[in-house]
Amino acid sequence: MSSNNGRPILEDVNVIVAGQGGDGSLTVITMLAELLRTNGLNVYTERDVLSRIRGGHAAATMRAFAGDRYCIGSSINLLVALDEEAVEKNARQLDSRSVVVYDDSGGPVPSVLPQGAIVYSAPFNRIAMRTMRRELYKNSIAFGVVGRLLGLEDETLRETFIKHFQRMGQVILEYNLEALGLGFHLADEKGIHEGEGLYRIKKTAPEKRMLITGNESVAFGFMVAGGRFFCGYPITPSSEILETLQKWLPRCGGVARQTEDELAGINMAIGAALTGTRAMVATSGPGFSLMQEGVGHCGSGEIPLVIVDCQRSGPSTGMPTKPEQSDLNLMVFGGHGDFPRIVLAPGHPDDCFYLTVDATNLADKYQCPVFLAMDQALSQNIATVEPFNLDGVSAVPGKRVEAEDIEKAGVYKRYEFTEDNISAFAAPGTPGGMSLVTGNEHNEWGLVSTDPVNRVKMMNKRMDKIKAAKSELPTARHFGDKDAKIGFIGIGSLFGVILEAMEDLEREGVKTRYLQPRTVWPVLEDVLAFIDKCSRVYVVELNAQAQLAHILVHQGADPGKIINILKYDGIPFRPAELAKRVLGEEGRMIKKGKKEAKLQ
Repeated sequence: MSSNNGRPILEDVNVIVAGQGGDGSLTVITMLAELLRTNGLNVYTERDVLSRIRGGHAAATMRAFAGDRYCIGSSINLLVALDEEAVEKNARQLDSRSVVVYDDSGGPVPSVLPQGAIVYSAPFNRIAMRTMRRELYKNSIAFGVVGRLLGLEDETLRETFIKHFQRMGQVILEYNLEALGLGFHLADEKGIHEGEGLYRIKKTAPEKRMLITGNESVAFGFMVAGGRFFCGYPITPSSEILETLQKWLPRCGGVARQTEDELAGINMAIGAALTGTRAMVATSGPGFSLMQEGVGHCGSGEIPLVIVDCQRSGPSTGMPTKPEQSDLNLMVFGGHGDFPRIVLAPGHPDDCFYLTVDATNLADKYQCPVFLAMDQALSQNIATVEPFNLDGVSAVPGKRVEAEDIEKAGVYKRYEFTEDNISAFAAPGTPGGMSLVTGNEHNEWGLVSTDPVNRVKMMNKRMDKIKAAKSELPTARHFGDKDAKIGFIGIGSLFGVILEAMEDLEREGVKTRYLQPRTVWPVLEDVLAFIDKCSRVYVVELNAQAQLAHILVHQGADPGKIINILKYDGIPFRPAELAKRVLGEEGRMIKKGKKEAKLQ
């Protein structure tokens, strides 16, 4: 942060609010994020809740910054701890410059804080109970103190409350405004007067930026790409896609349905796709497992379908609210038999929008399942993004035939062998365009066939489509020093972490470059070429088996160049943590090189 008149200008600050589930941690962070966004800063938020319906420790983190960041920072500047457990669980993220606002209603602050950390203690819970008869308002009291510390104006904080609570009714709004006033009074008692906080907000002309999650971006991308049918069964962390589309898709003339389970979901979507309607389903690991037979049906019947997998910690029901990237093998190799599929991997909410457009168009063109590989953090974390640029974004139609085409040809074969291996689709009801759809092997008309010659031709037809598609698939993005010999590869929410870890490494004298694959399957040549050019590549993944690295090696990457950096404890990577692990590996490499040289 730069400084002016003794108080640093707020350009990059990390704030965490933590307590028990129901304490309102997420509410405080959501309001702060919206407020700072309107002040011209970018924000990124993260939630940490237990995998149960209610209760237990919960935390929400916000990073507000000028410029481009795509993750929470390595250390926390301000911790708002609504109980003792919040301090104990988050102390590891604090340093000597951190500030702690602590609710001491239950006792003094635990002695686990780093030396030098500044503590502001106040009995938020006790004040809320004594004054307002409900502990519910303690977060609103704390908000007044936090707002003052961040250097925000009282009137701005009041306006934020009005905007947030007005929709809940006048009574609720008035109670919360009263609680906010108590927070201002407390701040005065602590010597934190208006305009005398720890920071000064950098005044900038607010840009038009949206606060959006990856899930919401996927939903909007699907609608823009002409998607008109969605169905799914609620499952963490994909449910917001269903909720967003239920709100918005009917306004576009589409349908978003909640089904009784995932089996019904994918089969209902297949039915919609067979009418020529662009269709999508979204789920997470356990639901995705249930969908596998339907996925195979899409492959055999050449049915276009977008399948979003918001990955969470597994196996089985695992840890539903924690991020992981352990379904890659299921997306790339899952299902019985051989069939073509495409797997795309966005890295930021902005990317989620555009890759969903691509996924919807690719599914329609190549008549196959197309997966979007998300993870819990990418799905649910909120980030500021520029308004989506709709120039060049369009619904590109697949290969279709109309009645006059069929009349001219004299015959319609739904699975006709063609030069490009793509058979034209006739919408149901097209005169002369009747077709049969089956999961069994079939001939050009869709009639069941076990003829060996037909089987081989039909299998080759399906598989060769993907070879042709390679030139149209989204290519990787490159970052960093193009001459560096040390590379990074990582997908999903690791995008922002890797970018920032590279800055840390550069400060340590280690130059790196990063390739963010946006197509995971089929593996494209630019990914293999990147590995070839590097001396070693750190493949960073949120799983225990190095699934992405194995896919790359399976497709020809030199295993001797790949070093796995894995994490599967449910806690997101922080940039400094990743940089430290890479420095450790680099140190081992140097020692190994010296030892080998000595032996020679």
